[in-house]
This record gives sequence, C-alpha cells and structure tokens, in this order.
Amino acid sequence: MNDLIGVGIYSIAEASALTGIDIRKIRRWLFGEQKSNTNGLWTSELAAAELGDNISFHDLLELRFVNAFRKHGVSLQSIRIAADHAKEYFQSPYPFTCKKFLTDGRSIFANTLEQTGDENLIDLVKKQYVFRQVISNSLYAGIEYDDNELAIRWFPIPRSKKIVLDPNRAFGKPIIHDYGISTETLFSQWLAEDKDIKRIADLYDCLLYTSDAADERS
Repeated sequence: MNDLIGVGIYSIAEASALTGIDIRKIRRWLFGEQKSNTNGLWTSELAAAELGDNISFHDLLELRFVNAFRKHGVSLQSIRIAADHAKEYFQSPYPFTCKKFLTDGRSIFANTLEQTGDENLIDLVKKQYVFRQVISNSLYAGIEYDDNELAIRWFPIPRSKKIVLDPNRAFGKPIIHDYGISTETLFSQWLAEDKDIKRIADLYDCLLYTSDAADERS
C-alpha cells in the first residue's frame, strides 16, 4: 500500500460523484468495451496494482477533459488520437491535464483533424475563443501543479480552498484542507449529531461554518 501513496485511489462511483460524469461513460473511456473489442483511451495508473476498477488522481482529472471534449462533439476516436499525439509531444502519460495543453493544445487538435477529418474539431482548431471556452477556465481552475507542470492537487469547489483532493493525503479522498479531516467523516457525524454543525466543529476542534456565516465574514 505504501507504493500507492501519492497516487490516489477512487472507485468508479466516487469518480462519478466527484466529476459529475456518468459511471457507464467512465468505464467505457477507461476500460473500453468487450462487445466492440475496443480498449480504453489510456491505461489507468493503478492497472499494475490490480485493484480492480479503481482509478488514480491523474485518471480522475483526465476524465474531466475527455468529458469536455465529448460535450463539444469530439469523437472518441479523435480523442484517442489526440491523446496519443499529446503524450508524445508533452512527454506525459496524462497530457490533457498537463498545463502546457492550455497553450499547445490547438496544435494537437490540428494534427488530429488532419488525420481524422472530424468536423467537430474545426472550431477548436480555428477559433481561439471556442478552444478557451472548452479547455480553459473551469477545467484548470483549482488544479495546482509542481515545477514539472504535473498536477499535484485539486480544489474542486470554485474559488475555495477549503476542500482538497491531494493524492499525498488520505489517498486523495476529499478532506478539509486546513485540518486533514475527511469530508465523508464530517458528513456522517453531521447526520449523527442532528445536523448540528457547531457540535461537529467542537468534536473535531476545527472551524466549520455555513455559507451564510462565510458571507458575513467576507
């Protein structure tokens, strides 16, 4: 298990809850389909660990980008080819999450367009504002990178650093950033204590407050 510190471990159900992506899509994108004899778009970071269908922190983040491409109508074939180009170009097994994709991603799509003729890539290649709309703000917001531009943690709530997913802490499960307490633990206790948030704050010796209280303090 020590080998998995810094990797993160998420079930497919957890990945779906954290990203808002349907479980069936996650399975298809990562593990492929036996009926059509297709492989996943990439090999999960946990494949060698033989942990079943669990996925890693980087897998989780990469899924968000695939979902954005699919919403824009980009085919899975094009995404697969773009990922292969990007892996080689950025020298990264998780190229969409790589921060350099923000600036060089259009050239990756341009190469893919030439190879596939996928008309849904035209706007991403030709129109800067469309590329920025699909790729930029919401997807990269909250992700922090190391010096090698590899994603190291994700703050999933916009403009907030209260909750973090950090593969070096609690195997990447959502925790309260300042206290290291699992959000799942706090939620369970909150229900057990009749939703008394002050009681939970006292029990765990941490500062917790509602959105209304937060607004008053700002």
